[in-house]
Amino acid sequence: MTADFAITNVRISDSRGEISLVLALKDIEQKLASAGNAPTGEFADAVATLRGLCLDDLGRVDREIMDCLKSDVAMIPAVGGHLIGAGGKRLRPLLTLCAANMFGYQGRNHIRLAAAVELIHGATLLHDDVVDESKMRRGESTANTIWGNKESVLVGDFIFSRSFELMVATSDLQVLKILSHAAGVIAEGEVLQLATQNNIKSTFEMYLAVVKAKTAALFAAAGEVGAVISGASAKESQALRQYGEYLGIAFQLVDDALDYSGRQASLGKSVGDDFREGKMTLPVVYAFSQANDEERAFWTRTFNDRHQQADDLEKAIELVESTGALQATLARAQDFAEQAISALDIAPAGTQRDALIAIAKSSVQREY
Repeated sequence: MTADFAITNVRISDSRGEISLVLALKDIEQKLASAGNAPTGEFADAVATLRGLCLDDLGRVDREIMDCLKSDVAMIPAVGGHLIGAGGKRLRPLLTLCAANMFGYQGRNHIRLAAAVELIHGATLLHDDVVDESKMRRGESTANTIWGNKESVLVGDFIFSRSFELMVATSDLQVLKILSHAAGVIAEGEVLQLATQNNIKSTFEMYLAVVKAKTAALFAAAGEVGAVISGASAKESQALRQYGEYLGIAFQLVDDALDYSGRQASLGKSVGDDFREGKMTLPVVYAFSQANDEERAFWTRTFNDRHQQADDLEKAIELVESTGALQATLARAQDFAEQAISALDIAPAGTQRDALIAIAKSSVQREY
C-alpha cells in the first residue's frame, strides 16, 4: 500500500527543522510502502483495510500535521519530525475520518479534527516519556533522550496549542468541548497513574479508571467528533463515542498483556517496560490476587519496594502466565471488544462500519 504523503511546500526559517519534517514524511511513506516488512495477521489486515478507505484523507491529515509543526524555533519541527517519523498505527485519526465518512460528511473539518486528535496523542507521548523516563518508543530513541526533558515537555505544550488551533478553526463549539474535555481527562489519568504506580494493592477498578482516562478518552472523543461534525444524531454520535471508548480499553488491555507475553519477545519487541517502571497493569493485578505468600512477597519487593534483580522480569512473566493472569486480561479485553462492536448496531451499514467491526474483532489477537 502506498500513498502520496510528500510535501513540497514546507518552508521554515531554519533548514534543520525543514529537513526533519521532510524526512519524517519520507519515512512514513517508506513504512507504508514496505508491505513485506509490515506486521501480518487479522489485525494488520483490518488496519490496512481501514487505511485504504481513508487513504486520501489520511495523507491530508499528515500534511495538516506537518503544517502545524512549522516554527521559526528549529527544535520544534525537529522534535515534531522525530515523533511523527517514528510512525504508529494512526488508529485515532482513522477513527475520526471513518466516522465522518460513515455519515457522509462533505467538507474538510474532519481533516482538521483528525489532525488535532493525532497532535493531542503526540503531545501526550512526549509528556509520558518524560514522566516514565522512557528511553525507547517504537524502536527509536525517545525525544527526551535526544533533546532533554525540558525540551520535550515544552514542545509537547506547543503541539497541544496547535491542536486547539485546529479545533477552533472548525468553528464548532461542540467538537471543541469534546476534545478539550478529553485533553483534561488524559492529564487526570496521568496523575491518577502516579497514585497507583508501585502500589501492589491496586484494584481492577483503580486500573480501569487509569485506562479510561489515559487511553480510552481520546479514542472515544475521536469517534464522537467525526460523527458530530457530520451532523449525525445524538444517539449515533454517542454510539461512535462508546465504540471508541470500548475499543480503547480493549486496546490498552492487550498492550498490557503483550508486555508480559512471550509472543511479544518472539517478534523481537521490547517486553517488561511496565514491570521495570512499576506500573500496576491488569496482568499484575490478577497475578497478585492469585498469588501465594511467596509470590506476594516477590510482587511486593519488585513493585512496592522497587528492589528488582536481573532475573525478576523472567520470574514475573512466569507468574503472570502460570496464574492465568495473562489469559484473564485477554478475556477482559475480548469483553470490551465485543461491547465496542455492539455499540455500532445503530450505525449506518456499509464498508466503514464493517472496517470498524473488523478492527475491534481482531484487536485482541494482535501481536503489536
